[in-house]
Amino acid sequence: MTDSLVLVHPDAETTAQMIAGRLLAAVQEALALRGTAHVALTGGSMGSALVTALADHPAVSVVDWSRVHLWWGDERYLPSGDVNRNDTQNADAGLARLPLDPAKVHHVPGPDDSESAEAAAAAYERALRVWGGGAWDVVLLGVGSDGHVASLFPGHPAQLRDDALAIAVHDSPKPPSTRVSLTMGCLSRSREVWFVVSGADKAEAVAKGVSGPPPAESSAAQVHGLERTLWLVDEAAASQLT
Repeated sequence: MTDSLVLVHPDAETTAQMIAGRLLAAVQEALALRGTAHVALTGGSMGSALVTALADHPAVSVVDWSRVHLWWGDERYLPSGDVNRNDTQNADAGLARLPLDPAKVHHVPGPDDSESAEAAAAAYERALRVWGGGAWDVVLLGVGSDGHVASLFPGHPAQLRDDALAIAVHDSPKPPSTRVSLTMGCLSRSREVWFVVSGADKAEAVAKGVSGPPPAESSAAQVHGLERTLWLVDEAAASQLT
C-alpha cells in the first residue's frame, strides 16, 4: 500500500487546471512506455471541471487520443444520454471535443442496453477483462461528503465486495438508487489513484480519507494506487487536515 500525498491548490478552478496538466503528462508517459493508456474518469462537479480544463488545455493535442481507453469508476443505471449519467455530463463538459476512438470509450450499459444492473455490471466486467482486467494507469475519484467513492458507500453491502471487478449497487443512499460500480479491488489495480476534491463540505471526508479510518467511516481510505496515491484538493477541502 502506498502512502498518500496531498497537494493543495487555491481554489476549485485551479485544482481542475492543475489536474488536467498532470493527467496529460501521465497519459503521454503511459503511451510512450506501453503504447496505450487506460484512465477511469469520475463524475460530479470536479469531474466535469477537470474534463473542461483538459479539453481547453493548450497541450491537449500533444496526446494521441486514438490510443487512450476511457472508463468510468461508476455509473448511474440510467438510459444512454440521460443528463444524470456521468458519461453524459463528461461529454457535455468537453470530452466530446477530444479526438477519441469511440471503440475505446467504454460506457456502462444502461436499462436501454441491458436487462438489469447485474447484466450491465457483467458486460462492463467482460470489457475490462478483454482490455487487461482493469490494469489502470490513472483512476480519478471524487469523494462524497460521506466518504464514498464511485458508488461504494460506507456501510453499504456493496462496499467491500471482492468477488468481481464491477457490481450492481441497489438501494444507494444517494439517488438514483440503482447504479453500477467498480469494486475497491478493481479501483486499486491502478498504478496511480487520484482523489479530486473541492469545497468545504468535503473537508471532513478528505481528512478522514487521508488519515485512514476503517471502511465503516470512509470508502476513500480503502483505495490506494499501486505506485502512487494523490489527494488533489483545494484549500477549502483541505481545511480540516492537520
